Amino acid sequence: MGAGKWIGGILGFMAGGPLGALAGFALGALFDDNTLQEQSGKRMYGQPEGQSYYEGRRNSFLFSMLVMASYIIRADGRIMHSEMEFVRGFLRRNFGEQAVGEGERILLNLFEERKRMDAAHPGAFRNTIRECGAQIAANLSYEERLQLLGFLAEIARSDGHVSPEEVDALKEVAACMGMSTQEVESLLNLRGNTLEQAYKVLEITPDATDQEVRAAYRRLALKHHPDRVATLGEDVRKAAEEKFQEINNAKEQIYKARNMK
Repeated sequence: MGAGKWIGGILGFMAGGPLGALAGFALGALFDDNTLQEQSGKRMYGQPEGQSYYEGRRNSFLFSMLVMASYIIRADGRIMHSEMEFVRGFLRRNFGEQAVGEGERILLNLFEERKRMDAAHPGAFRNTIRECGAQIAANLSYEERLQLLGFLAEIARSDGHVSPEEVDALKEVAACMGMSTQEVESLLNLRGNTLEQAYKVLEITPDATDQEVRAAYRRLALKHHPDRVATLGEDVRKAAEEKFQEINNAKEQIYKARNMK
């Protein structure tokens, strides 16, 4: 499977704007000369033959995830081996073996582009990330953005410790994608084992009434339902199902503590 099969070149809504500019640099190295010749000109920035609207949308989602991941990983000024190893496993588990090498190369290219941009104009990459977030917000549904943010939260907590810089970066990315601080806290506390973490997952406080607990769970169940990201592919849907189960686990923990049914 070639690069065009996993992430598909410059397709979908990332064809223009800041994402398109980054894609031209980060994806170009994945294509051999023949592929680049075949996809040059308008086809490189459009929808190649045989590619559907949904494939283009999925490809844009995947590339957007890697762009934002490059920002989260470097939030504390370091590229940790444990984080990169987690990303490799994450890509393998969610998107298949072919995604591992290609995804890693895209990230390394993005790290290099960040270095180049910031050397020329300090803070330039951060500004580009904010512009990319606005482009993502304008083109992905709320539920799709929530899934993307969930992937980023998993990467941030991969070494068992989320630094303050990573939390700030996640909140910054969430804000530019039109999402809230509460949603970041919710996603960071998935897979927690304390009651306090369970309340954060449901985006409520321990003093919430039983009625508010039920309403919070219904709200989260709707916005995190796997069917809402089904058009991005079965692998993305499967990851959403796992997250949905973690939300159910948090709800059950709270219900049990309150003797709710």
